[in-house]
Amino acid sequence: MAPIRLYRHLSNYFQNSEQPLISIRPRLGAAYYMNILMYLEEETLPPLSVGFVGTLSVAYTVLYVLPFYLSATTRPSPTLSRDAPSVIRARIRFVSVSVTLATIATIYVLAARANASHLDILRLLGWYPIGLVEVAKSLLLTAILFAGPILEKAVIESGWKDWLRGQTLHESLSSWIGWRNYVAGPVSEEILFRSLLVPLHFLTPMSPNRVILLTPLYFGIAHVHHFYEFVLTHPHTPLAPCIIRSLIQFSYTTIFGWYATFLFVRTGNVIAIILVHTFCNWAGLPRVWGQVEPRVAIGGPVNRGKEDNGSEESGEREGSVGWSIVYYVFLVAGAVGFQQNLWTLTQSPRALANFG
Repeated sequence: MAPIRLYRHLSNYFQNSEQPLISIRPRLGAAYYMNILMYLEEETLPPLSVGFVGTLSVAYTVLYVLPFYLSATTRPSPTLSRDAPSVIRARIRFVSVSVTLATIATIYVLAARANASHLDILRLLGWYPIGLVEVAKSLLLTAILFAGPILEKAVIESGWKDWLRGQTLHESLSSWIGWRNYVAGPVSEEILFRSLLVPLHFLTPMSPNRVILLTPLYFGIAHVHHFYEFVLTHPHTPLAPCIIRSLIQFSYTTIFGWYATFLFVRTGNVIAIILVHTFCNWAGLPRVWGQVEPRVAIGGPVNRGKEDNGSEESGEREGSVGWSIVYYVFLVAGAVGFQQNLWTLTQSPRALANFG
């Protein structure tokens, strides 16, 4: 039992917080729980303030995006698209440096301010242990949610043949757009916005629910700059559609951020989140209206993902009422299955926090 003096000290510390200490302790996962005990003994709970972590999060977000506009090799223009190979290569280099600097800063904060050991830091960042079971369950849960789009790509569009031959993977990773969408983007974004930001927020008085709700906003805001890029490279597009496009992008990136943060907190595994991010980029936004149109291939597979605008076709399309019915049945069934298995498939002894 903590001494009365220590209890009063901590009570006064949290008197302005909506999440009192007594409700924080049973919610935290094993790694955090050990740290909590350490902080109780040293009378330093919590080691980080919300203001400090918020400022650091904004700095990380700016550090991630700002380099895109500081160099002529990465800055978009009416004649230089963000999809140009030279732009993608340069941006990947800048992002790699930004994420490395943010990682060094976070490790320093965890070690110096939170007094975490090397092994604790690896666990808090979701880097160790790898947890292949958590990876498999996270991918399975996401695949259940995308049952409709998987059916469309694999069966309706006959993509399963290319999958078995590895042709789709080869085609996707043979272009710099593919590397950005399926490798560099997921790795850099999940390390920065999940692996680095989430542990820092957990070492503040914020509750796990608030961490999951608020930290993805940084992820969503980091994509708002695409509005400027789109306006710049599409000068003849009216402003209203550009704003709507940007709001939609902010919405779905934030929603995905909520899901990814939830998975990260529940599994404590950043590898799982990176692979889920890659999968979602490949699957794109699920079709929620309109008629499914089977594709008759007349060429090689085309990279399709979250930014596909449907302007590229690899074959002719012809609407099918039957396939549309099957698709929407799978879509609804996948949503129901996702809801029913959400907690079961994300349960892990390596969870960073326990909540519900």
